[in-house]
Amino acid sequence: MRAPRRTAATVAATTLATSSLIWAPTAFASAPEIPPGAVEITKKDPDGALLVGASFSLLDTLNGTKALTGKTNADGILRFENVHPGTYRLKETDSGSPIHDLAPDQDVIVTPENTSKLTIVDAFKPAELLVKKTDKKTGTPLASAVINIAPATGSGKAITLTTGKDGTATTKLPVSSRNGTAYTGTETQAPTGYELDATPVKITAKPAEKTTATFTNTKKDKPTQPPTTPPTSPPTTTPPVTPTTPPTTPETTPPASPTPNHPTSTAPVPPTDTPTTPPAEGSLAHTGADSNAWLLAGGGLLIAAGGGALIAARRRKADEGEDGQTAS
Repeated sequence: MRAPRRTAATVAATTLATSSLIWAPTAFASAPEIPPGAVEITKKDPDGALLVGASFSLLDTLNGTKALTGKTNADGILRFENVHPGTYRLKETDSGSPIHDLAPDQDVIVTPENTSKLTIVDAFKPAELLVKKTDKKTGTPLASAVINIAPATGSGKAITLTTGKDGTATTKLPVSSRNGTAYTGTETQAPTGYELDATPVKITAKPAEKTTATFTNTKKDKPTQPPTTPPTSPPTTTPPVTPTTPPTTPETTPPASPTPNHPTSTAPVPPTDTPTTPPAEGSLAHTGADSNAWLLAGGGLLIAAGGGALIAARRRKADEGEDGQTAS
């Protein structure tokens, strides 16, 4: 059989009982200590410049108390030493710059004998834009104008503004550079009664600065009133125009007198002009028809006179022939 194990207390009691006390130190073992870690922060802006004087705090995630605090040095670096391993909340409390915003909070895990390195970028503070809309001639504020503000590079989100009763509208514009970000403002809807002015207006938004963009409009010309016209009456048919000049009556030409086959008489021809008898007092003047009748009558007389002269000449010739025969 195995001998029973004797404990230290049994041995001590036996020793006390059998001999003088001899004391020997006893060694007690303890848990090994975990080596601490570190947190190193580098502070920059969007342009890559290092930022001095930014304040940070490491918060215990269990109770939210501050564990460590500090500021970035001339190199933009802040280092927390001897940080117990665990999870912490890193919070920026001051950017140290008037043109930079605070970075959002983030969690940091600290491991033993390791350094957690973080690069924190502080964005530029946005610019404040004031849009003003006025009458081009009078400077009167104009409401209800719609203005579109878009990045000049074409990338990024556009902003739409509508002017109020005082002719203004405000907004904040993101800025990505220390020297400013370019925007273009364009009117998409003019106030009532005004011409649309789509000419782009250039805007430079600088960090944490106020800028103003002024847009003007010209009043529309008043439309001219068309003359009032009476109601349209049904079209009337215009009768054909009767010529005013009466048709020309061809002159009546007296028929030519037949030429007798007898020898030409040497007797004198009576004048063709026959004296006309003046109309009696109180009678009406003769018309053209009476003139024609007189002409016909005069022609008949000439024919008769010519025939009589021809007959007389033939008789005369016959008589002379008979006289010659008698004388012989």
